[in-house]
Amino acid sequence: MPASHPCRTVIPALLVVALVALGCVSAPSGSSPEPERTTAAPSRSGPRASIGPDGTDTPQEFKEDIGSAQEIAEVYWSKQFKSSGLTFRPIRRLIPYERDGEVDCGGQPLTRNNAAYCSAGDFIGYDVNWAFAAFRQIGDAFLYYLLGHEYAHGIQARLGIQKRFSIQQELQADCMAGAYIGDSVRDKQLTLQDGDVDELARGLEAVGDDPGQPWFAEGSHGTARQRTQAFTNGFDHSLTPCKLS
Repeated sequence: MPASHPCRTVIPALLVVALVALGCVSAPSGSSPEPERTTAAPSRSGPRASIGPDGTDTPQEFKEDIGSAQEIAEVYWSKQFKSSGLTFRPIRRLIPYERDGEVDCGGQPLTRNNAAYCSAGDFIGYDVNWAFAAFRQIGDAFLYYLLGHEYAHGIQARLGIQKRFSIQQELQADCMAGAYIGDSVRDKQLTLQDGDVDELARGLEAVGDDPGQPWFAEGSHGTARQRTQAFTNGFDHSLTPCKLS
């Protein structure tokens, strides 16, 4: 079995077409670097964030959005696990990197222009330069989708979910990302501003596999229509259509 399952995602930016690789790495145990975990400062009333097009252009705002997306994901999945009588364990850390091979997942180097959940070290690694460029070109809603999709792979690992085909694993993660964002909006943890839904729709419309990609091939993630529908199902109807059990 291969050690990794790369997720290829192409998302149109405002002025250019950016190649976005959402990695879904699941590797055997091994050593991995342990930089500081990226997180937002907790608030007394619980995390709150506003996704919107305004001001998404500075490193500080990027860092704050990454931290907010992580914190809200932790609150969301903690609530879901608790309601099912399970103990939630947050993903250990988020690891930004800049160079090919700077971050290792069980002996497999992570590459640039990529984000990945690594089960070996229980972390999400992401190319910080690529993610920041997408943040500036596309908007901060992209970061919540990116984090939500990769965090979903960590939840799949915690629940022992391993589908027969990668397309099943990926569409479920898209559904879970949709549920995380949609439920957080309904719970007033997130606020969508003008243009955010269209922004998410444009991005999701472009994340499908290349034409002719066999659905059963290792690394397949689904057509643009399938991925958009999976995300929308979760966004509109929470986790029920994601079929976690």
